[in-house]
Amino acid sequence: MLHLSENGNILNLTKKVWVSMEYVLAISIVTFLALAVALFLLVRKLTFNGSSLPLTAEWIDELSIERYRPMMRLLDGADLEFLRSQPGFTPRMATKLRIQRCQIFRGYLRCLNGDFQRVCAAIKILMLQSRQDRPDLAGLLVQQQMRFACEMGLVYFRLVLYRWGVCGVDVTSLVKNFDLMRLELRSLVPATLTMGA
Repeated sequence: MLHLSENGNILNLTKKVWVSMEYVLAISIVTFLALAVALFLLVRKLTFNGSSLPLTAEWIDELSIERYRPMMRLLDGADLEFLRSQPGFTPRMATKLRIQRCQIFRGYLRCLNGDFQRVCAAIKILMLQSRQDRPDLAGLLVQQQMRFACEMGLVYFRLVLYRWGVCGVDVTSLVKNFDLMRLELRSLVPATLTMGA
């Protein structure tokens, strides 16, 4: 009888091990599939079809920083101070104004990010089509993309704090970074070049 009891325990133990292994295998498969999908989406996002860029001097000139001047004043505290000085002011009014301004500001940030990405993509296309290597330009491009991404993250963080009335948001360096890359692209494109439509 003792022998049968030991075999039964061994069978139960073996069954538990198999069940545990099945869970580990299932979790591994799900993790692998999630990573594969994330990698696919990342590659798809990074792959850029250059034919959609109207790479002309006029197109580059349209990417002026002037379109972002209102964004730079949007979160200025002067409007809130004026609102506070008015009769009938309530803190709820200030909160509502900050929420509305944050929504508008995020729209500007999306446009700025899109324009910056298009400028970088155009520079990459020009580098690929160039007859001479430009390691200096490639280095500048990578450096500015990293700086822009870090600054964008910081601006979004400060925007959350602004929403709660903790601090202000300054996008001057972000806009300057965009303008630097826009001017770099403009210097690469002759005034008579027309590529795309």
